[in-house]
Amino acid sequence: MSDDTTQAVEIERTFDAPVDVVWRMWTDPDAFAQWYGPAGASIPVSTMDLRVGGGRLVCMEMSTPDGTMQMWFAGEFVEIEAPHHLVYTESMADADGRILSAAEAGMPDGHPTTTEVHVDLADVDGRTHMVMRHVGIPADSPGAQGWNMAFDSLEKRLAA
Repeated sequence: MSDDTTQAVEIERTFDAPVDVVWRMWTDPDAFAQWYGPAGASIPVSTMDLRVGGGRLVCMEMSTPDGTMQMWFAGEFVEIEAPHHLVYTESMADADGRILSAAEAGMPDGHPTTTEVHVDLADVDGRTHMVMRHVGIPADSPGAQGWNMAFDSLEKRLAA
C-alpha cells in the first residue's frame, strides 16, 4: 500500500472505554455490526476469522429512494497485535466475497481495488486513544464522512 497521505483517511478519537473493550468492537463480528457504517446503515452480515491471513466479509445495507442497497466488503487480516494494533485489507465484493473491479463496483477508473485499514489503540488513563488510517482512499472522500459517522455510533455504543 502507498503511504501517500493524500490517499488516506486518518481519524483520531479518544473513547471513554478501556482498550480491550474498543479492541473487541473492532474484532468481534457481532460487536462490529453494532456500530460500523454511516448513519442509517445496518450490517446484516459480519464475519471475521481473526488471524493473520484470515478473512472478513461485511455487508452494509442502506435505504435509498430506489429501495434497499447492499454493499459488500471482503478483506483479509494482515497484522494483529491484540489489543493495540490491527491491519486488514478491504475491497468491494459480492455476497460470496469475490472482489469486484472498480467498474463492477460502480467506481471510477483508477479507484483502488484493495485498500488497507490500520487501527492503533493506546491506553490513556483508562480511556482509549484510537488512530485509524484507511489507506487508499482520498482524505476528502465520502469515506471520511462515513468513518466519522461510524465512530460517532461507536462512541454512543461504548457509552451505553
